[in-house]
Amino acid sequence: MTDPKVVLVTGCAKGGIGYEYCKAFAEQHYCHVIASDISSRVPDMLELKEESSCNVETMELDVSSDESATSAVDSIISKHGRIDVLLNNAGIGSVGPLAELPLEEIRRAWEINTLGQLRLIQKVVPYMANQVSGTIVNVGSVVGKVPTPWGGSYCASKAAVHAISNTLRLELNPFGINVVLVVPGAIRSNFGNATVTKLCHQEWKLYKEFKGAIEERGGASQVVEVISLACMTEQKRSIGDQHYRSLN
Repeated sequence: MTDPKVVLVTGCAKGGIGYEYCKAFAEQHYCHVIASDISSRVPDMLELKEESSCNVETMELDVSSDESATSAVDSIISKHGRIDVLLNNAGIGSVGPLAELPLEEIRRAWEINTLGQLRLIQKVVPYMANQVSGTIVNVGSVVGKVPTPWGGSYCASKAAVHAISNTLRLELNPFGINVVLVVPGAIRSNFGNATVTKLCHQEWKLYKEFKGAIEERGGASQVVEVISLACMTEQKRSIGDQHYRSLN
């Protein structure tokens, strides 16, 4: 029997893409899922473990910390001997006009959304290259392609993720490592709800009529389905920039 794939997922807060991804793949006997997040999200991850099968383990991981990333990856390799899939999902929102948004907040968004992904990639690539196999899934955003007002900081951090992913796809192909860029639209999640709360200020009277459109979004399970298709298929395929799939 084939050994289970070892899957590391970052950003596993309840109600988000990472949480739903872990639940979906924990049900598959060919996957051993490692759910990771910052210490304040530990209760969410423990709940995830209780809801899922024995194929889930939890781990504290701060993607903005070199020490935390090194410790997490070393621990997984020590215990399982390999990492087959890295799902870079951890991220934070950043809302406000770029001309007035504190640089510290912009820096924080980039540290987690962009460098956080690259930090984990640099940690796992040597092991995947040694295996001559592996899949890295980076979660970008549609606003990384089409920026929006008051979202410049977040949009830019995700645009960088897109550029990094497309470059890594070329650089890592000779080592048998697949790089997948997932570009979700607006998703119903705690992350999305928190962003909408920040965005819909009472003083912004001119934009009140757009509140309904801003709050409308898809479901995390739909993104999970696309990620599953991208990283669990046995057949290797060249899919260009992205694999597009209707979510209707």
